[in-house]
Amino acid sequence: MQAEQRLMTPGEKRQKLRLDFSHINNGRKSTLGDLGHRTQIERLRSYGMTSAGKLQINRQSYKFTAEDLKDLGLIGQGNYGTVNKMVHRESETVMAVKRIRSTVDEKDQKQLLMDLDVVMRSNDCPYIVQFYGALFKEQGDCWICMEVMDISLDKFYKFIYSVMISTMPEEILGKIAVATLKALNYLKEKLKIIHRDVKPSNILLDRKGNIKLCDFGISGQLVDSIAKSRDAGCRPYMAPERIDPRASSRGYDVRSDVWSLGITLMELSTGRFPYPKWDSVFDQLTQVVQGPPPSLRTYDSRFSDEFKSFLYTCLIKDERRRPKYGKLLDHPFIRRYEEEEVDVAGYVCNVIDQYYETQGLSSTS
Repeated sequence: MQAEQRLMTPGEKRQKLRLDFSHINNGRKSTLGDLGHRTQIERLRSYGMTSAGKLQINRQSYKFTAEDLKDLGLIGQGNYGTVNKMVHRESETVMAVKRIRSTVDEKDQKQLLMDLDVVMRSNDCPYIVQFYGALFKEQGDCWICMEVMDISLDKFYKFIYSVMISTMPEEILGKIAVATLKALNYLKEKLKIIHRDVKPSNILLDRKGNIKLCDFGISGQLVDSIAKSRDAGCRPYMAPERIDPRASSRGYDVRSDVWSLGITLMELSTGRFPYPKWDSVFDQLTQVVQGPPPSLRTYDSRFSDEFKSFLYTCLIKDERRRPKYGKLLDHPFIRRYEEEEVDVAGYVCNVIDQYYETQGLSSTS
């Protein structure tokens, strides 16, 4: 979990994150925005009234309070609060607990609510980080208990290429592609959601070999399979149709996340972002919209023709020709690594052990 910290100015008071939902009344417009967010809040309000103070772990339910959790240390922080690794004493389950104290502005509130809403409804998907439960404090604070993962893909691949002086094998890339594609397809088919922020830092790994998608704060609700908001997401990974002003009236669909997946896999396979650094939005517009898409060298023997074909397919510039998830799930590269046995856990453990050793930390901390 990566988060940027904002320091408060002297005398500044925290704005409470009102996740107890008591300020939402039937028929009264929510201060948190449009109908989509009011729908989320009603679902979360219902959850808060019926299930707060309960953990659901491996199909077993536990009542819990803050005293039932043992704090193992800080693993992230931001203007919303902190993320701590904790263990639930009764079940001995280690988890990541996001302790939301406050938020700076309404935009952060919306993102936190969207993220919580999505993970609460995704617990039957093995490729999305699991939600265990939440505590809602009287003062408006909220503790969100989530599955803990070991490392994000951005840290993982950078360590492999820059410190280990190695490369990531295709079979690992294949398993990453399968897991991420299935997570995205789940969001589309089950929740009618588009992620809009697919990138290495939002794909997590653990020592058991699990690969999971996270961070749904800027996900968008699809209306007739189309999303409209154009400013959500990390610009370097955005598809051409999302940054081309000429396409602004059309909206976009899940194929924009297909492009982001292609850019992510290209970055993981080569050890670097596939475009040079942009000095301006105009530079990005020129290269992404007007220039050719990134591609692997056809003579690069490290990768199979199926992988090269999959990347080429994800990075077709014309979104009308770029396939959606259903067709991609039937691609030979995906079918191969959906079936092939790969020791992901062994590979991840080896890298993580070396990563923690160079950081001077225990790999189990």
